[in-house]
Amino acid sequence: MELIVQKYGGTSVKDTARIREVALRIAATRKKGAQVVAVVSAMAGETDRLLKLARDFSERPSERDLDAVLSSGEQVTSGLLAIALNAIGCPAVSAQGHQIRILTDSAFNNARIQDINTKKMSEFLNEGKVVVVAGFQGMDKEGNITTLGRGGSDLSAIALAHALKAKVCEIYTDVDGVFTADPRICPNARQLKYIFYEEMLEMASQGAKVLQTRSVEMAAKYHVPVMVLNSYNNNPGTLVCKEDPTMEEPVVSGIASNAQEAKVTVRHVPDKPGVASKIFERIAKEELVVDMIVQNSSREGFTDMTFTVPKTDLPRAISAMEQLAKEIQAGSVDSDSNIAKVSVIGVGMRTHTGVASKMFSTFAKEGINIQLISTSEIKISCVIDSKYMELAVRALHDAFGLEHEPQK
Repeated sequence: MELIVQKYGGTSVKDTARIREVALRIAATRKKGAQVVAVVSAMAGETDRLLKLARDFSERPSERDLDAVLSSGEQVTSGLLAIALNAIGCPAVSAQGHQIRILTDSAFNNARIQDINTKKMSEFLNEGKVVVVAGFQGMDKEGNITTLGRGGSDLSAIALAHALKAKVCEIYTDVDGVFTADPRICPNARQLKYIFYEEMLEMASQGAKVLQTRSVEMAAKYHVPVMVLNSYNNNPGTLVCKEDPTMEEPVVSGIASNAQEAKVTVRHVPDKPGVASKIFERIAKEELVVDMIVQNSSREGFTDMTFTVPKTDLPRAISAMEQLAKEIQAGSVDSDSNIAKVSVIGVGMRTHTGVASKMFSTFAKEGINIQLISTSEIKISCVIDSKYMELAVRALHDAFGLEHEPQK
């Protein structure tokens, strides 16, 4: 009997009516002869509510205790879904991370999975039960509850699919699949039938919110087939898979955008060995995640260093850099939170030229100034003024003809 792992996000289980619909979908999968492990997120908005409760007491609560609070959202959903399944005659049992022993390290709020014991789940499955697992959580070797970071239920589901050797991991959300651009920004965005792991990883890291970045990394590492589907309908979704020579490789597969970053520039930095190291050692000490880094050419022994961070981390980044600027005798620290990053992504860029030229000329035609540029083998990202983000996405989507299926 084949095994399928299904993950349901917060909007899919946002209330009791939606949980009943999810139960019916799972029961229908069981009737087709498959074993099912269902991984659930907290109900929509619940994690934010719990986080707010914790911060009513402290702006920086203990990370260990915060994990105990935040993990309760998934615990509630898993219990409710198991109750709903049993109520319609589909045998089910809920299971928390510590009950099935999803072992993680002790990096509270952003733990990494180290091992999964499948014995208990296999026993439940062999008894003919659906196992409803609380996503987003695990336990460290000391028995503490840990959480896997925002979107961690995706990671839970893909890790379980690998551990249980599932046929596929189905990720249910409130969109039909992965699109060539955000449909809310670009009305003629086209749903992709499939996307390769590497492209999906770039899409996720550059702002697409369909899958958590770490979950894509794990799927790619273990070649777990992932199907992104809509829990509100039965439309065909998007398959996230490894590259296949028989598949078409469009030059550009999609446009990603992200308006949640900010830019920090340290002016008049002494241009000598070890200074850049000091800057980024301080950034690492503050546990700031840096995306793009640009150093200007040296003038009279000084340079400017620019980098981007999540907008929520901007106050900490500014404070850290202002302190460091005094220590290294640099100049002022400037910042800009009104920026956006727009990226073109596609594995076909490895073997085709002209993508950068077309991207830059498209921006020029629209009067969009480029502030920073970053590239990889299958991605070109540009930082621009945030007010031009939607225009940039639509213009690039048209320029690369992404509304059309790639020609065979």
